[in-house]
Amino acid sequence: MSRGKDGTVLLIDVGPSMHKALPEIEKLCSMLVEKKLIYSKSDEVGVVLFGTEGTENELTREVGGYDHITVLQNIKVVDEHLIRAVEQLPRGTHNGDFLDAVIVGMDMLIKKYGETNKGKKRLCLFTNAHFPTKAPQDGTKEDQVITIARHMNTQGMRLESIVIRGGLTGEAKKSIMDENDHLLDIFSKRTCAKLVHVETPTSLLGALKTRKVSPVTIFRGDLELSPKMKIKVWVYKKTSEDKFPTLKKYSDKAAPTDKFATHEVKVDFEYKSAEDLSKVVPPEQRIKGYRYGPQVIPISSAEWDAVKFKPEKSVKLLGFSDAQNIMRHYYMKDVNVFIPEPGNTRAILAVSALARAMKDKNKVAIVRCVWRQGQASVIVGP
Repeated sequence: MSRGKDGTVLLIDVGPSMHKALPEIEKLCSMLVEKKLIYSKSDEVGVVLFGTEGTENELTREVGGYDHITVLQNIKVVDEHLIRAVEQLPRGTHNGDFLDAVIVGMDMLIKKYGETNKGKKRLCLFTNAHFPTKAPQDGTKEDQVITIARHMNTQGMRLESIVIRGGLTGEAKKSIMDENDHLLDIFSKRTCAKLVHVETPTSLLGALKTRKVSPVTIFRGDLELSPKMKIKVWVYKKTSEDKFPTLKKYSDKAAPTDKFATHEVKVDFEYKSAEDLSKVVPPEQRIKGYRYGPQVIPISSAEWDAVKFKPEKSVKLLGFSDAQNIMRHYYMKDVNVFIPEPGNTRAILAVSALARAMKDKNKVAIVRCVWRQGQASVIVGP
């Protein structure tokens, strides 16, 4: 498993009570695989279904049990076949046992990667947890979950549990759901796990992060309310436009049998004198020219630097406006989050007071932002 590669196993409950939610799960899983195919094409994904009519997994063959669990896709590099597989999930006929599915998924990750790349092995569980799990031969269910969580910690695995309730799956016995929620909550406390409850298709689509992005500050400094009043803040990006990775030029001129061909395309530009086409003009003798009518005006880089706009790094308050004046489409651009400087009590109180006052008055602040020194542009927005 290479350093940057993630290994993910999708554990999907396809039992009868989940049939209504499966179309939305198919959309979410296909979106996850598509994004991995575009942005992280070396990532590997496996798919395990539980609640199926048949049984097909290695643990059943090796030790028995783990019935009605089917490995739809062994862990492998994402491809278009996997997208088609998760877009048309088979419907099961039995009630699923999510603990058995978690164990099967763990077994797949251990056999595939061993103890390598801790923290990059992930289990994603989709279930409504409407039905009881099987009681273990020894101890209680809580003991079983604690043991599983301990092994997950040892192997460096993460678990994301998405519990689907409400209109997507219907009603069930409350005592059973409470017991299952308690078991899943133990995972959250004992290992690197996240538990999310969803009730609508929209919340389901936002429950699973397709890519993990570590937050990085884009600004640390003063929020200037006036020349004499400043608040220490940190600014993070909350949302940003997701762009396709750039495509590289590819050469097919190498022989198909050449195993060492890189297929790279290298482009080299030469500037030649208009008076003597055989003479190459070196970089130090070249200068940019800009058309002005019929003429070409030469402007050197030093002249450009002299007239270039160079704002100072700062975040300044310009004023306030009614929240109703801010149209929804304004938020289609990057959205940033302002937080007080960690550990700075005065900044925390000031930001809290400002935010509460704006909320009470239904106002938004208009700020002028220059995130870094020498930034070529200035951002003004609510």
